[in-house]
Amino acid sequence: MNRMRKIISALALTASLVACGKNVDDIAEYIYINGNIITINDLQPSAEALAIKDGIILAVGDNEEVLASQGSTTEIIDLEGVTVVPGFIDAHSHFAGVGTQAIVANLLPAPDGPVNSIAQLQAVMRDYIANSDIVDEYDVALGFNYDDSQLVEARHPTRHELDAITTEIPLMIMHQSGHLGVYNSRALEMMGITAATPDPSGGLIVRELDGVTPNGVMEENAHFMIFYRMIPAFTESDLLSLYKAGEYSFISNGFTTVQEGKTDLATLQTLPRIAVTNGFDVDIISYPDIAAIGAEAILNSGLVSSEYTSGFRIGGVKLTFDGSPQGKTAWFTQPYLEAPDGQSKDYSGYPAFTDEQALDWMQLAFENQWQLLVHTNGDAAIDQLIRLLEKLNPMIVGRDHRTVMIHGQFTRHDQIERLQDLGVFPALYPMHTFYWGDWHHDSVVGSERAQNISPTGWFVNEGIKFTVHSDAPVTFPNSMRILDSAVNRTTRSGMVLGEEHRLKPLDGLKAMTIWAAYQHFEEATKGSLEVGKQADMVLLDADPLRVEPQFIKDIKVLETINNGKSIYSYQ
Repeated sequence: MNRMRKIISALALTASLVACGKNVDDIAEYIYINGNIITINDLQPSAEALAIKDGIILAVGDNEEVLASQGSTTEIIDLEGVTVVPGFIDAHSHFAGVGTQAIVANLLPAPDGPVNSIAQLQAVMRDYIANSDIVDEYDVALGFNYDDSQLVEARHPTRHELDAITTEIPLMIMHQSGHLGVYNSRALEMMGITAATPDPSGGLIVRELDGVTPNGVMEENAHFMIFYRMIPAFTESDLLSLYKAGEYSFISNGFTTVQEGKTDLATLQTLPRIAVTNGFDVDIISYPDIAAIGAEAILNSGLVSSEYTSGFRIGGVKLTFDGSPQGKTAWFTQPYLEAPDGQSKDYSGYPAFTDEQALDWMQLAFENQWQLLVHTNGDAAIDQLIRLLEKLNPMIVGRDHRTVMIHGQFTRHDQIERLQDLGVFPALYPMHTFYWGDWHHDSVVGSERAQNISPTGWFVNEGIKFTVHSDAPVTFPNSMRILDSAVNRTTRSGMVLGEEHRLKPLDGLKAMTIWAAYQHFEEATKGSLEVGKQADMVLLDADPLRVEPQFIKDIKVLETINNGKSIYSYQ
């Protein structure tokens, strides 16, 4: 067993530590000793030992008191000073998308991928097409996560540049935000997109200089209306491989509970089936896209529950109010610093729904008591959320509805009190400070507004709980990069973006554990290492509360344990 820990035989312990005459319910299966345990329990912040039975924490404390739970069959694990924290809880990402990311072409820019120019993008896609079994089997080529802000051309590729790769099969590349895609001519033809196709509500078909011919770039609802049709009908075997590849990305980063946000109907029908037949090592919480599937029967099934079925449950529904600030489709009250090509100087993005449309979906969610996640990046989208919640307040007043504001990147200070009064829980996205901080500063909103993206400091000052997330596959589910960005807020160029919003490392850990458990109504069973809670733990090679903050991103996950079971070990 290649783990960074030492197993001690129970027989090697002194007889004085062996439990005698105990009730079997008080005898641990596993006891971890000599650890640097960060419990995230304010009543007992640290410990050196922890006992587990049936996947539940039986005791937490010093070595001597926890070893009182030892029996003749107890396995004792010497942590040898290794740091232990609660299992990380994914506050927002797309589990199935991370799996798909693992089998498509990687178009990420440095440091996560090889694409910083359109020529490099073309080279990667050509190589992928030449060598991918997926392309051979399904006759479609997909690439994820190009980023125009990191391309030397500082623009989106066009269908003509994708046609230079192939015109024989449909090809689609997705922007790193997930809110835009570029399609080659073959894909546009297959999807029925022509010069006569109107822009859908809440979306844009970007046109060539003639003003009518699609140039291949599809934004927001224009992209979403054809993207899912581009995904092949994978075999059950391919789907299992896809999901397991995505799961590995999460568990190798210490996640024990993962969110599948904005789930489409096909995925919603597949995930619980695979959970039953093959099982997942993580707990998966799904939030289906209510605007896409409405009141489907599965949303009135037993899967909509606080309890997991084979590690899967539906926690509520998701609604998207606007787009991506880095893709310049988020909805602001002030114009973008530099408008996208073809837009006027007063361009400020656009909403996904009218108030009337969004109100109908929200009302459906509240009538069914489904927890509601609302994607809002721009401050105008957050204004819309506030405005509609105030209209619906008679339905939710006095209820612990925990409506979640997903991203909330450009929350204004004057909106915070109103969000708090309406019971909105903020799930923030400080990962942007690294990945797109320079872009926001120089092109999206300018210096002053960029300082306050994901304004965690304002929420801390008001005593408001919040979470931080990766939005994977937008970025990799790198837990230490999430913590690093929340604590340090440094950009790619090394600039600090929003000094007042830098979190203390402990608050950053809370935002990834106990506050994330609260967001999902799971704070009674997860999020901290205390008696009676699920034994979800991460072993780290350094203490994030003690290392110099700039080294947090370098901390490695040594082992991930979910429900008392080791599900990942660093090799």
